Amino acid sequence: MSSGVKLNPLAPLLPHHAAHDGSPSSPRSRGARTVQQWALVSPALFWTIAFFVLPFLAMGFLSVTSEGGLTLSNYAQFFTNPSYYRAMTNSLEVTAMVTVISILLAYPFAWILAEQVPERWQRLALLLAVLPFWTSYVVRSYSWLLVLAEQGVVNDALTGTGILAEPVQLANTRAATVIGFVHFFVMLLTLTIFANLKQLSPSYRKAAADLGAGPLQVFIHVILPLTIPGIMVGAFLTFVLAIGDYITPQILGGNNELLMPQLIMLQIGRRGDFPLASALSLILMGVVTIAYIACARWLKIERA
Repeated sequence: MSSGVKLNPLAPLLPHHAAHDGSPSSPRSRGARTVQQWALVSPALFWTIAFFVLPFLAMGFLSVTSEGGLTLSNYAQFFTNPSYYRAMTNSLEVTAMVTVISILLAYPFAWILAEQVPERWQRLALLLAVLPFWTSYVVRSYSWLLVLAEQGVVNDALTGTGILAEPVQLANTRAATVIGFVHFFVMLLTLTIFANLKQLSPSYRKAAADLGAGPLQVFIHVILPLTIPGIMVGAFLTFVLAIGDYITPQILGGNNELLMPQLIMLQIGRRGDFPLASALSLILMGVVTIAYIACARWLKIERA
């Protein structure tokens, strides 16, 4: 019995035919999408290759060259010369101090902005918090140099109030370098921690309070663990920017303590030893890479 429906004898061939037209699953469409994707990615890819990959490869090749050919003597100097190794130690010590102090100052500040400042005033408070970012790095460093000088604001205040009998040496010291760094990076950490605090749901605190936890217990066991990712992001950024900075230690440190960026610049500016400077730069980059891997693993564990 016929149902009145006419069967198309070419029906079995239709899927095969459609695979070659302009449908999204056809090879022609997939090829067009691939070309379009590469076209969108190519500017960023070109930029990365031209301004990072190629300079990195050139610096790596330069670091193993000398007048006699290829050699690892440039890297060996870092481990055999005590002053070079000490420069790395100084950089790590200063960076660790800056990171820890910035976290201790930034967390309460971010907490106040997120929890105590009314919602309508938070944008203005954040605007005031990021004002140091608008100031030139060099201008800010020289400003701190004037503030910490023997006749600066700090010494005048300490001697004027009778706390000190005579001015103390604050400028051109490690303390001055740390102060200059903290002034900038505490705001960076404040922003990362503030963003993390704003993402927390109030239900976490309510649930902890329902289980009998007090305000301090809620902070220690709930809020602090959940904001560790924001702390670590800001801490890593602080570490990277501080350990590679040349301006602040040069201006506020007064060449009384040699850090890795200054050591690298000495090889370029005074000795013209570009192979050794390249080797020291790659060693410093290796330290930053290790810090990144450590932070990435730790954050991954915390998020899990």
